[in-house]
Amino acid sequence: MEESRDEEQRRVAARLGRCGVGVGDRVVVLVGNGPGYLDVTLGCLRAGVVAAPLSTALPRAAVAELIADADPALVIADVDAAALVPGDRRLEVLDDRWPDEPPVPALPRWPQARAMHYTSGTTGRSKGVHSGVLGVAGGRALCEDERAVWDFRPDDVHLVASALYHSGPHRFAANTLLYGGRVVVLPRFDAAAALAAIARERVTTTFVVPTHLARMLDHPDLATTDLSSLRWVAHAGAPCPEPLKRRVLDAFPPGVVWEFYGSTEGQFTVIGPDEWRERPGSVGRARTGRELAVLDDDGRPAPAGEVGTAYCTAPTFARFEYWRAPDKTTAAWRGDAFTVGDLGRLDADGYLWLAGRRGDLIISGGVNVYPAEVERVLVAYPGVSEGVVFGVSDEHWGERVCAAVIPAAGVSVDGAALRAWLRGRLAGHQVPKQVVVVDDLPRTGSGKVVRRDLATVLGVAP
Repeated sequence: MEESRDEEQRRVAARLGRCGVGVGDRVVVLVGNGPGYLDVTLGCLRAGVVAAPLSTALPRAAVAELIADADPALVIADVDAAALVPGDRRLEVLDDRWPDEPPVPALPRWPQARAMHYTSGTTGRSKGVHSGVLGVAGGRALCEDERAVWDFRPDDVHLVASALYHSGPHRFAANTLLYGGRVVVLPRFDAAAALAAIARERVTTTFVVPTHLARMLDHPDLATTDLSSLRWVAHAGAPCPEPLKRRVLDAFPPGVVWEFYGSTEGQFTVIGPDEWRERPGSVGRARTGRELAVLDDDGRPAPAGEVGTAYCTAPTFARFEYWRAPDKTTAAWRGDAFTVGDLGRLDADGYLWLAGRRGDLIISGGVNVYPAEVERVLVAYPGVSEGVVFGVSDEHWGERVCAAVIPAAGVSVDGAALRAWLRGRLAGHQVPKQVVVVDDLPRTGSGKVVRRDLATVLGVAP
């Protein structure tokens, strides 16, 4: 790690000690994207303190609720976010990373704790994913587990294109620093800024979500941007429509675009570009050190090709609990395997295809409709940039299948013509009975579509 970064993190650890924060305590981090963010979180984690990053964009009431849930020994906020912190919580305002604080003499190289990120809450209340103190050996094992997949190198330059309070951007950036690389942080995602940074900084790695990919592909600067420095571009966080994925593979250097399926709780799969071309739509096979299973409603392995709940094993150092939610923790685990409630199917070679979340399952006329399976066909319609399928309560069908689509720039999409096109490509019960054409969809800060109450937001009546 760069000497300056190490010193800043030791300075953070010193301030924690002066505030009486000890190993295993939680510290809420309310800091905007920037170079100081990782100094704060890694300073905490290397000292054995559990950093709990929160979004500075949340309303004050939501921040207060999450802070109360985390019950931290301290809240670290930058000047802009300090006003969000309730008055009953001890607050340290981050001002140029406390330049007058004498740093502790040394910190372990490896984090002794794992950050407690909150789930994005697209289908319910956010939950803290807590692993607590791992110790130096456990922290190193967690980092080496990531390096086995992503091959972090000392000469890497990693571009942070998303908010660092999310687990994915934080994990990639932190590991880049821990293995000696350099990190470039965008304050917020902007396609022009991201493309300019890749060329200017000779970026080698980055993590993005499909929305970011779509915006970069549609930006005129892409045609003149030098992407040759890239070793890999990892994407996850939301399903990537097949037409978009093919455009990305064509636009970026060969062998660069990798996809993985994971969550705040843990990582399931990874798939390279050549594998994806052979199995379009798959999110890959179990990553190193993991095993996948798809179980039916009785907890038995589902036959190849049949949809069930996706589970993945996790080594000891990657286990978690839901903070202060033992019932949810128990429901998530079967032995050493966990689920986040996603549905999917495995083929005979162990490749996974996702079918959506169990909470998103639509039962129409007594038949299961998996939104992801419909969406894969929906976005193949000419002129559709993005589409989401959801259920609406219906007296006749129980639930009726509906869809919202975003047209590509400069294109008009007719809902009736789209439904007619889908009837030739989907089973009757899968065809949306209503299509809403919209300019955009409600999203989280990481770009995921918020399905909760989608029908209400879009004005689709029962």
